[in-house]
Amino acid sequence: MICANTTAQSTFSLKGKVLSNGKPLSYANVYIENTDKGATTNENGVFSIPNLAPGNYSVAASFTGYTLQKKTVIIKAKDSYISFNLNEDDALDEVIITGTLKAVSRLESPVPVEVYTPTFLKKNPTPNIFEALQNVNGVRPQLNCNVCNTGDIHINGLEGPYTLVLIDGMPIVSGLSTVYGLSGIPNSLIEQIEVVKGPASSLYGSEAVGGLINVITKLPENSPRFFADAFVTGWGETNLDLGFKAQVGKKATVLVGTNYFKFDELIDNNNDNFTDLTLQDRISIFQKWDFKRASNRKLSLAGRYFYEDRWGGELQWNKTYRGGDAIYGESIYTSRFEILGDYELPLSEKVNFQFSYSDHDQNSVYGNTPYLAQQRIGFGQLIWDKKIDKHDLLFGTALRYNYYNDNTTATISADEVTMPSLFIQDEIAFNKKQSLLLGMRYDYDSRHGNIFTPRIAYRYKPTDNDIIRLNAGTGFRVVNLFTEEHAALTGARDVIIKETLQPEESYNITLNYLKKLYLDNGMYFTFDTSAWYTYFTNAILPDYDTNPNKIIYSNLDGYSTSKGLSFNVDAVFGSGIKASIGATYQDVSQTENDQHIKQILTEQYSGVWSLSYRNYKTNLTLDYTGNLYGPMRLPLLGDLDPRQEYSPTWSIQNIQATYDGLDNLEIYAGVKNLLNWTPNKGNPFIIARADDPFDKNVQFNGDGDVIPTTDNPYALTFDPSYVYGPNQGVRLFFGMRYNLN
Repeated sequence: MICANTTAQSTFSLKGKVLSNGKPLSYANVYIENTDKGATTNENGVFSIPNLAPGNYSVAASFTGYTLQKKTVIIKAKDSYISFNLNEDDALDEVIITGTLKAVSRLESPVPVEVYTPTFLKKNPTPNIFEALQNVNGVRPQLNCNVCNTGDIHINGLEGPYTLVLIDGMPIVSGLSTVYGLSGIPNSLIEQIEVVKGPASSLYGSEAVGGLINVITKLPENSPRFFADAFVTGWGETNLDLGFKAQVGKKATVLVGTNYFKFDELIDNNNDNFTDLTLQDRISIFQKWDFKRASNRKLSLAGRYFYEDRWGGELQWNKTYRGGDAIYGESIYTSRFEILGDYELPLSEKVNFQFSYSDHDQNSVYGNTPYLAQQRIGFGQLIWDKKIDKHDLLFGTALRYNYYNDNTTATISADEVTMPSLFIQDEIAFNKKQSLLLGMRYDYDSRHGNIFTPRIAYRYKPTDNDIIRLNAGTGFRVVNLFTEEHAALTGARDVIIKETLQPEESYNITLNYLKKLYLDNGMYFTFDTSAWYTYFTNAILPDYDTNPNKIIYSNLDGYSTSKGLSFNVDAVFGSGIKASIGATYQDVSQTENDQHIKQILTEQYSGVWSLSYRNYKTNLTLDYTGNLYGPMRLPLLGDLDPRQEYSPTWSIQNIQATYDGLDNLEIYAGVKNLLNWTPNKGNPFIIARADDPFDKNVQFNGDGDVIPTTDNPYALTFDPSYVYGPNQGVRLFFGMRYNLN
């Protein structure tokens, strides 16, 4: 605020100093709000802003990674002096819940948990969580089909079914919705995303074998009264998030949000007569209630409805061709709803009852092959949180009901199972430097019997700035084949299930080291490195190699492993600059009959980075983000297939500018995929036999093998599973965000 009490004859200077923990903070930004006047502190933390007329001023001091501080100063008839003492805004002190099922500081958790906030999501705006995870180190969104563009999330090189996705800690995103449901969570409603790499089955049961992702939504009381976020891209994509919160009576607060996404452009830049990106019409409506209760006991209820109509295929396709064999298209209607809640019982002890229910209905066709499926998951658990001296105990019992049915030959009758569970966890705090977490879970599956999954986690903190964590545990996974393996539904390959599939089991050990480094000039760095080894028995991996015209599923008669190293550096520099970089090296392979084979569609190394620059005077922020993936083995259709056996090293890079100098409004614009990279580069084609998607002109011999002909010299069948990255090239985007607090 600047008053009109000024004189034209005299101007004065505002001088001062910026400190942190009593030490000078170099290169901090000091500026006067609503003007273009400002300065940067020198190496002694000193600044000076000249030529100020007398009046009242609101002065702000900021430094990337520190909490912004504002003060009011009155300039009268002489130079004025002001000082600031900034506090670190340390993301490592964020409260997390995923690693241990209870709220703790990241620094105190014996389980390494990575946290990604809305600031991370804003660096590269996306219409869904699936795409937003592309800049998380060791996490890769994998597309599984060139036609319908469905996908899953890989953690440390493991396939999507090994990753459990939670919403507010509830395991309602699995099976069918792991493939399709990740697109329906409005990004504007997300408080933070927590990622745990490595088995977490001792707390979360089946599917948390490779790791888990917990999407935590905003609390109504912490949300703006109204918010809107909309953007469009040069490809014609439109994304809109809208929401509001309201007080209902004296004891209830409700948060309502909706996401709408639409893309209806026929784009075929690789000239194969197939859509490069599926056409989509999607809406998701979310509602969350918080209730005030005596003694601040918790009661929250949330619900979401999701509907999507997506299709991809030949450019001539429309809905009159749905399910026929004249024009090829893959059309998917998805209807889904969820409810979830958390109720703290009115007891002297801290006991919570958490529950969720989801109903997922999918009506889809892949060419002339229908896939009609329903999945219903009910989940409830009681958790007793009890502290006794140095022991922080957690007792729990859970019951999970899963109903699944489809029209495939693999599901003769509906698969219906109820799985009871018991788990216990004890975190022992020996002293300020050392703690030990012991956990054990018991599940009973009527199909497979008793299942035990123990784990141990040790934390050693030699100094306030160094943490060493050693985690070990087991995991298990019960397979629902068609809900998890989209390749089994699309294309012309025959699906062969050789035997009754048994649960997979895993054994994992992870060593993590984290260090914080503070420099005298105010810069600080966070180094986070991990090494892991996971051993699988009974692994179920699709076999594309034995017969190129078949996908063979069976339990591996041998073992598979995932091992590797990851390294992250977060850096806060002066002058509004913040950067992060991460790299992962991994070896994921299987051994059977003394043959050692690299896992298909798994990169050996990857990297991610982000660079942000904030200019406080102009209210502009520049973000540069990117990722890089090393070669991965791809699913070829035989020795004559002319496509590359390994993908090249490839990278997606993005740049964005954001202006937030207007009240409650942000304007952002940028370029996605700056290098214009697409997977068709260097390949004669991506989709095999795109000109004959129903294999009407393919000839087979008596053994079912394809015969090379003049029309089909490479002996191929129609197959869109040769995919390892997005088909979208370079494109502009423009958007606006509005928040009314």
